[in-house]
Amino acid sequence: MGVKLIKISVVYFVIGVLIGMYMSMAEKFTLTSVHVHINLLGWMSLALAGLIYVAFPSAAETTLAKLHFWLHNIGLPIMMIALALLIFGVAWAHIFVAIGGVLVVLAIILFAINIFKNVKSA
Repeated sequence: MGVKLIKISVVYFVIGVLIGMYMSMAEKFTLTSVHVHINLLGWMSLALAGLIYVAFPSAAETTLAKLHFWLHNIGLPIMMIALALLIFGVAWAHIFVAIGGVLVVLAIILFAINIFKNVKSA
């Protein structure tokens, strides 16, 4: 699971950098919150989780790790796409920002439970 998280985090990194480059070139910074959330919740958070799972393979092999991976990677795109739509004036998108956000929060709570339960010193 650790390597999968590291690889998917790089996808979010590329997306976040591309959004940043677009905003810079267009001199339109309306998507700043999307850019920041993709970089933080996608690139940094998932890369760190992946490294933790590589360092502690017993935690990576759990159902909690799998649930964390899938909830995070379903919730984050839903939340980010909906946030972009909301920024551009699509009023109903707030529902999907909330749904995606709840999925990401649940994923992070499951990650925390997994770490406290399965990460032990050698």
